[in-house]
Amino acid sequence: MEKQTKIFGIRAVIEAIHSGETIDKVFVQKGLKGELFLELDKLLRKHDAINTSYVPVEKLNRLSNKNHQGVVAHISPIEFHDLENLVLDTIESGKTPLFLLLDQISDVRNFGAIIRTAECTGVNGIIIQKKGGAPVNGDTIKTSAGAVFKVPICKVDHIKDAMFFLQASGIKVIAATEKTDNTLYDLSFKEPCALIMGSEGRGINPSVLKLADDRAKLPMYGDIGSLNVSVACGAFLYEIVRQRL
Repeated sequence: MEKQTKIFGIRAVIEAIHSGETIDKVFVQKGLKGELFLELDKLLRKHDAINTSYVPVEKLNRLSNKNHQGVVAHISPIEFHDLENLVLDTIESGKTPLFLLLDQISDVRNFGAIIRTAECTGVNGIIIQKKGGAPVNGDTIKTSAGAVFKVPICKVDHIKDAMFFLQASGIKVIAATEKTDNTLYDLSFKEPCALIMGSEGRGINPSVLKLADDRAKLPMYGDIGSLNVSVACGAFLYEIVRQRL
């Protein structure tokens, strides 16, 4: 059953953090004051892995029509996996590893669509950063058609740390980027690999891109010159499936 993914009110969020709930993101009203808020603020600073945004009250009113007291939080409906254990388990299973790294995909619908395609193409795990990306919430569940409960998802402090671990484990990291002459049809994906997809506006962070073992792009023949990230991800994943059949 889907867990409640949204809580509101300062005290409720404080209690959720103390109880160990997996909180994806906290929205806090700009300029909020008071002793209870200071208690929450101190707690959020202590748990700096919790993604926190300070927003106008209008944003909070759109998120909840309840008495939110200036604070709304998204609780993850899933338990996140440990990256090291997941990678080791995948290697030991005898499967050819295929992982997906998402460098701060911000739109929950894109995130959900990517998870759905990942499940259909046999991705062993999706790796996201703790801060800066889309939350796992009701919209993610809906657009993933429930695949969010089937594909292991790992949260890491930094995408670069995950890349180093994957590479040390014998898994080649390939970046999907237009900043290359190689198309995805020029590369072999038959060996263990991890694919990096960048954010909707910026693409892959330059500091992340330079650490990739290889780069590949989709050939473009139209005037627009770019694809929605979830569509591009699908094209890459199905080329990997084709090569591995």
